[in-house]
Amino acid sequence: MGSDSACGRGPDAPCSNGGASRAAGVSLPRAITYVSLRSGSEVRRVRRVGTRHRSGGIVVFAAAGESGPPRVAFVAGRSVGNAVRRNRVKRRLREAIRRVAVAAGFDYVVVATATAVDAPFDEMVTWARIALAEGD
Repeated sequence: MGSDSACGRGPDAPCSNGGASRAAGVSLPRAITYVSLRSGSEVRRVRRVGTRHRSGGIVVFAAAGESGPPRVAFVAGRSVGNAVRRNRVKRRLREAIRRVAVAAGFDYVVVATATAVDAPFDEMVTWARIALAEGD
């Protein structure tokens, strides 16, 4: 009793599997606007020697870095909420920073506050644009 569909309902029936339908909805790769600043010592350096700019629910530290593409780290402390909320706000901040021009040759640490968790996305983009403009 074989079936042509992954769901077993027939070839045209809606399916939660999404196997064949996902091929049509594949998103295009994003242009990389920055690379991740991963080293804890580098993050501490940027926070220690960098300039601090606050806008709304985010704080941006900026310091001169290596030549090449900008490096960015995202931080959401426990005051932001549980792990789900912290990860969500960091994902949203990553996308907000992608939509804003980031200067090459700089390292940035973007810190989320509790205010950023429930903020509308457009507002986060505005905060990022203001904080990064102050840093240039």
